[in-house]
Amino acid sequence: MPGIGPVCAMAITAFAPDIGEFRRGRDFAAWLGLVPRQHSSGGKQKLGRTSKMGQRDIRRLLIVGAMSIVHWRGRDGGRPGSWLARMLNRKPRMLVAIALANKMARMVWAMLVREEDFRDPTGAVC
Repeated sequence: MPGIGPVCAMAITAFAPDIGEFRRGRDFAAWLGLVPRQHSSGGKQKLGRTSKMGQRDIRRLLIVGAMSIVHWRGRDGGRPGSWLARMLNRKPRMLVAIALANKMARMVWAMLVREEDFRDPTGAVC
């Protein structure tokens, strides 16, 4: 997967608990500390800053990998119409990198649960 190298993959396998313990990819991303804090009440959902509570080493490696993608794909604006290109047009680069790291964590969870290799036919990441 773009942005995840051997060091990050080794850290995920070494530091993360059994991936089957997480019901969905969002639970895994929340365990890493890559989801926004919720300040919700009365059915009205308010999302705050990224919590940063969770596994620091893996989160840091995912954000570094996401920053490398944002740096290289952001030079030319990314693939026109892609998720990354739309986000780079609207948001600061660091915020886009954290959102991409969240997305990468969810994809890693899906790949490990389904025991599949990475495939990106639509260009969702890049």
